[in-house]
Amino acid sequence: MSTLSDRFTYLDANAAEPIRPEACEAMTQAAVVAGNPASVHRAGRAARAVLETAREAIAPLFGAAAENCVFTSGGTEANVLAITGQATGRRVLVGASEHDAVRAAASSTTIPVRADGVLDLAALERMLANGETPALVCAMLANNETGVINPVREIADLCHAHGALLHVDAVQAAGRIAFGVDGLGADSVAISGHKFGGPKGAGALLLA
Repeated sequence: MSTLSDRFTYLDANAAEPIRPEACEAMTQAAVVAGNPASVHRAGRAARAVLETAREAIAPLFGAAAENCVFTSGGTEANVLAITGQATGRRVLVGASEHDAVRAAASSTTIPVRADGVLDLAALERMLANGETPALVCAMLANNETGVINPVREIADLCHAHGALLHVDAVQAAGRIAFGVDGLGADSVAISGHKFGGPKGAGALLLA
């Protein structure tokens, strides 16, 4: 039986990168571990070890502590979890060019972008200064359609000066741009495995 790869050359790695052989091998090995990682018996502890080993391998790649790496079903769940988990008592400010999953996660006010697609920091500062309640700001690191890279460290400094939190959608950047949660200054960062050689349906929320 022929496969899709037999009939054409795949060039859309920015949408979803083909899974790497070592990722397939790791999934196959994990699939035969039968225990529930929440169980305290031997099989449960074995399953938990697989989970924690993965957490300890992934988190340092993005400058996060293992205990601050929360596995999700992908970038959408990581973004929604971050926004719904941090938005209580806060205004949500979302960049105009953010992914649909971010803009749909909560009722929000739009932060404009400049003509070059970069978040308008002057407009953001006015919005942060004029609000009666602190904000949760959502800004992507790299845009999935235009490739524009936001100055996230500057955005983070601006947010924190006004008592705001910053969530960064780094789904499109992971595996392409070297970054760390601390280096970005973000309070939370979303990544998704299928963008850099991992399986579909696997992602993580990284917390500062």
